[in-house]
Amino acid sequence: MQQRKRLETALADDQQVAAHISDVDTLFELGHEGEDVAAELTREIEKLRKLVDHLETAMLLSGEHDHRSAIVTIHPGAGGTESQDWAEMLLRMYLRWAERNGFQAEVTDRLEGEGAGIKSATVEIEGEGVYGLMQSEIGVHRLVRISPFDANARRHTSFASVFVIPLIDDDVKIEVKPEDLRIDVFRASGAGGQHVNRTESAVRFTHLPTGIVVQCQSERSQHKNRHTAMKQLRARLYEFEMEKRRAAEQKLEDTKSAINFGSQIRSYVLAPYRMVKDLRSRLSIGDVDRVLEGDLEDLIHSFLVWKKTGKTAGDAKDDAKEDVE
Repeated sequence: MQQRKRLETALADDQQVAAHISDVDTLFELGHEGEDVAAELTREIEKLRKLVDHLETAMLLSGEHDHRSAIVTIHPGAGGTESQDWAEMLLRMYLRWAERNGFQAEVTDRLEGEGAGIKSATVEIEGEGVYGLMQSEIGVHRLVRISPFDANARRHTSFASVFVIPLIDDDVKIEVKPEDLRIDVFRASGAGGQHVNRTESAVRFTHLPTGIVVQCQSERSQHKNRHTAMKQLRARLYEFEMEKRRAAEQKLEDTKSAINFGSQIRSYVLAPYRMVKDLRSRLSIGDVDRVLEGDLEDLIHSFLVWKKTGKTAGDAKDDAKEDVE
């Protein structure tokens, strides 16, 4: 059924492109006949450009697990309340991105910060190609702004790290031995209802051989939280094994630096000027609010092009200019 859905989507996309091209051809013919269609033609070409960029992004997802859903983990860096607030802003940005694209997102674990923000958060985002798209977010995100927590209104720099792993389906067999697990149950933390802090519904799994720890407290049912935690544990164990295999084959992947906490991948500057800049693809966007509201399409597309071809956003503009000329 998943394969059928992908094929039906491909056919629908093909028909949509053909319809847009037909509309553009018609407008060109009307323009040759002397009618004023410049504004409408510009709008139609822009729609076609966005559609083609979207399709190109989908074509760039060629990895083994790019089509899968994903588990996204966010951690603040050093800096206390500032970084914790920035981590919560990133969490909101990804939830908004999922909503904009019709993906299902669920916060399975959230540890509140002291005073503001979060100390950590884990989100499951389900949808076709989510893992492939979210690889652009793996790494350290840097925020520069006038601090709302500083009485002297000084400029602060905050960091938060984002890690993404594919959500493994049942068709991938990962054996988890009961004797290798330590299972802890505890009372869920956070705001909400009489149930919270009354029953031990939250679950934490510790995989003793690897030291991997996952926990879930999003559901009222301990059984449901166990099921979700086991899904995440299987996904992390699979990623752990894949990392060991890649390390044996190759000392350093081309994109490995994006996973290390010491290497920032993107800067979000809110003061003294406003700009988002991806430090890999070199794409700069002046509308910071649009990005923080979850509009990540341009950033994701430019990253995937850079990863596939090595071309930055500036190179792409030069190529487009040459094509026009």
